[in-house]
Amino acid sequence: MDKAQQYLCLARKAGFLSVGEENCSAVTESGRARLLLLAGDTAPNTARRAENSLAGHRAPLMTLPWTKAELSALLGKAGCSVVCFTDLALAGRFASAMAEELPEWQETAELLARRADKARKRKAAPRKHENRRK
Repeated sequence: MDKAQQYLCLARKAGFLSVGEENCSAVTESGRARLLLLAGDTAPNTARRAENSLAGHRAPLMTLPWTKAELSALLGKAGCSVVCFTDLALAGRFASAMAEELPEWQETAELLARRADKARKRKAAPRKHENRRK
């Protein structure tokens, strides 16, 4: 899980990780959430609010094997129980690293890998309106 922790810290430093319940809720409602994560000892009400914020959105919700204290120490922010990836590629790599250790992450890793591949193909494809100008 050392590799997964590195991806989490990298996303935080790069600005692709939203930390805290309110920040993650805002990111989710704006449609930029790619993977929503809860600490292992998150309060039931916090987990319910996080799950409700995903209503109508496609981002998966997963529970981390780390406690709030461990997650807070890892990210350098006190009282952190909810984090959210905003970058699809980093979220996919993080989930793949978690899937190496924990089998319950395998389905989420595959889902995010498919979405990242689809986004990569969409960006590489020529746009229809660009051909019209020539």
